[in-house]
Amino acid sequence: VHAEEVIDMGEHATKAIAHKKNSSINIGYKHLAEQKIAAFIGAGNTGAMLVGSIFSVKAIDGVQRPTIASLLPKVSGGFGVLVDVGANADCKPEVLNQFAILGSLYAQNVYGINDPKVALLSIGEEKEKGNLLIQAAYPILETNDRIHFVGNVEGRDLFNDKADVIVCDGYTGNIVLKLCESMYYNFSKLGIQHDYLERFNFKQYGGSAILGVNETVIVGHGISKSETFVSMFRLAQDVVNSKLIEKIKQSF
Repeated sequence: VHAEEVIDMGEHATKAIAHKKNSSINIGYKHLAEQKIAAFIGAGNTGAMLVGSIFSVKAIDGVQRPTIASLLPKVSGGFGVLVDVGANADCKPEVLNQFAILGSLYAQNVYGINDPKVALLSIGEEKEKGNLLIQAAYPILETNDRIHFVGNVEGRDLFNDKADVIVCDGYTGNIVLKLCESMYYNFSKLGIQHDYLERFNFKQYGGSAILGVNETVIVGHGISKSETFVSMFRLAQDVVNSKLIEKIKQSF
């Protein structure tokens, strides 16, 4: 499908979506909204991908803010889910509670994690620890009977089995994500090779799902190459086949 305009990486997302109607992102979302396609993937401007999803296919009724989830490779094998990783830099406690539900449904239905353990990312395991956001979110998650809440976890628990879904604001989550990426690149440049280290190579997973919108959307890394897009196709197919969107709608 021909698209004569491109939303550049540095453009203001909302303005670009509003003015560049013939961009690939806008045209892709038009096809998704009209159900000409089952999923839309993109490795362009992440903000534009997020804003475009909200403007076109819109957030699921009841979802305050759609979120982006990413994977955490566990030392014991398998994966955990980190949510949010950049869509929402500032959050309210109620929004973190919704992230917990969305992340739990994602882990269960797409990655086959039965009864996923959900935790808040904090600076201490105790209930009283954390900033004002985490302290306010804790009692909300604690009384949420739609998730298996296990309390707080610390940064050292990101890759162990204490939790399957780790919840944080997008500012914190994006720092964690970029830290993981830099760790992989730096160790690789030093010639360090290990099967576990290779599991941090984003090319294997392709992208991250935008959770909370009415259709399947996958956001990829801006430096994605062909093999990364293949991984994004596979993830999109898994999300569609799992009927995740329908299950999120039912939950909310």
